Amino acid sequence: MTDLEPYTPGPASGAQVRKEGDKWTLILVRELRHSPEKVWQALTDPAQLREWAPFVVDGSLDAVGATVKLTWVGNPTPIDTRVTRAEVPNILEYGDSRWELEDLGGGTCLTLWHKIDRRFIAWGAAGWHISFDVLDRLLAGKPIGRIVGADAMKFAAWQRLVVEYARQFGVEPPNWSPYTPKR
Repeated sequence: MTDLEPYTPGPASGAQVRKEGDKWTLILVRELRHSPEKVWQALTDPAQLREWAPFVVDGSLDAVGATVKLTWVGNPTPIDTRVTRAEVPNILEYGDSRWELEDLGGGTCLTLWHKIDRRFIAWGAAGWHISFDVLDRLLAGKPIGRIVGADAMKFAAWQRLVVEYARQFGVEPPNWSPYTPKR
């Protein structure tokens, strides 16, 4: 991992929640300075996903019907995951996730819909916030290294994001992990 000291995530923004039972849908929107085609590659290519996403896959996510083993960081059990929609470079759906890419003429508006247990909605928002920052820097050719799972939770800024997102969503943040925050 590269030096993480210069990285500090901005304030919680671009997120909302649809509340439905115990599995809520987290909706995150981020404008990236890269073309939809470049962002699409980062969303579907296993090598690029390993550089920024909170999961790894054992194959490409670029075609409908593709089945991969998706493994979330911190959970060693792979999940058989099938791509149910792939409209290059606009829409990608698999498992509990849906991605939309809108061409902004020199950039991309990236929207993620992700179903998550309501108890961890603020954690999920904070984690994806950081992952999107890492993605943006990776695509700009200025990688800062993958920051997911326990590595993300060690940042005081991650804890700040969890509190900010919890307030936005009207929920209590989960209890903190035993990790000591880094500055």
